[in-house]
Amino acid sequence: MAERLRLCSGSDAIRKFQRAGWSVVRQRGSHAMLVKSGYEYTLSIPQHDELGPGLLRKLIRQARLTVEAFNSL
Repeated sequence: MAERLRLCSGSDAIRKFQRAGWSVVRQRGSHAMLVKSGYEYTLSIPQHDELGPGLLRKLIRQARLTVEAFNSL
C-alpha cells in the first residue's frame, strides 16, 4: 500500500523541495517560485498554513518525486 501523503504548510513544502535540490528564484505576493536545472516545470508554492492534498500531489508529481520521498525530506 502506498504511503499516505502528509499535509504541510507552504513554507514546510518549500524547505522540503529545497532539500531535494530546488531553489527559490523569486517570490511575488504569497507565491514562491522554485526551479531546478534539467526540469521543465517551475513550482509555484503558495504561502498558506496548509496546502491542499491535490495541489501538493501535483507539485510532487511535477518535481518527479514520490509521496514517500517527499514525506521523508
